[in-house]
Amino acid sequence: MTNISIILVNWNGKKDTLECLASVKNVSMGQRVNASVIVVDNGSIDDSVAAIKKTFPDVEVIEAGENLGFTGGNNVGIRKALEDGADFVWLLNNDTSVDENALVALLEVYKDPRIGIAGSKIYFSPGHEFHKEKYQKKELGKVIWYAGGHIDWQNMYASHRGVDEVDTGQYDTVVETPFVTGCSMMVKKQVFEKVGLLDEKLFAYLEDLDFCLRANQMGYKLLYVPQSKLWHKNAGSSGVGSELHQYYMTRNRLLVGMRYAPYRTKFALIREAMRFIVFGPSVKRKAVINFLK
Repeated sequence: MTNISIILVNWNGKKDTLECLASVKNVSMGQRVNASVIVVDNGSIDDSVAAIKKTFPDVEVIEAGENLGFTGGNNVGIRKALEDGADFVWLLNNDTSVDENALVALLEVYKDPRIGIAGSKIYFSPGHEFHKEKYQKKELGKVIWYAGGHIDWQNMYASHRGVDEVDTGQYDTVVETPFVTGCSMMVKKQVFEKVGLLDEKLFAYLEDLDFCLRANQMGYKLLYVPQSKLWHKNAGSSGVGSELHQYYMTRNRLLVGMRYAPYRTKFALIREAMRFIVFGPSVKRKAVINFLK
């Protein structure tokens, strides 16, 4: 029997989380799979906890009592999953809806012991695309958000392959990828035992990149699995372009870059940080100062 724990982190996201859990409830488990669901609530004040417990009594809800971020919240769930004997942990954003075959498709790729992390093909949820005006009605729900990743080491940017493209089957092959998005990340327990958990210093954003780079350094392969599909509302908690988003993306890009990037890129990042301090908006100045500390 293979034991799987599915972990969601909720922070005042009652509607999204309930919709996600409804889709997870319909996921096919295949043969000899035992799956449990853990929701870690980061101190919500929108009666999320009561609603989740009432609607999904089989879901284990852990109340953190405060906002631990994506990293801290997930780590609470991961620790509980490993204590309960999970062979795999599936980190899943609470603002997603999951295809019924998403879990089985991820599990199927773990025949090679070197594979440590696997991720799904992820679409924008209809109406949540970056460029809504570009698409015909029949294309909605087929616009790609993630189909594997790229890392631009010269400029220290991680980007999603295929983003904004309409899916016509162009990314339907399982391939290795430099990072798997934490929006849908299946991790086998040995990776956590060897690599550790998510870095709570990062709080939110690029923590998945950092974790994947550590796993890769330890010799694990990372796979993009297009047969596993889900739909993402995209930045449901903090909002793309919000000050919270700008702050953590600025600070964490510097932190991750200084850990893994080539020396030339590190020097460029320091120069960029100095420009932000002098000329940048206040939120980016604050992010740089926090990074330097």
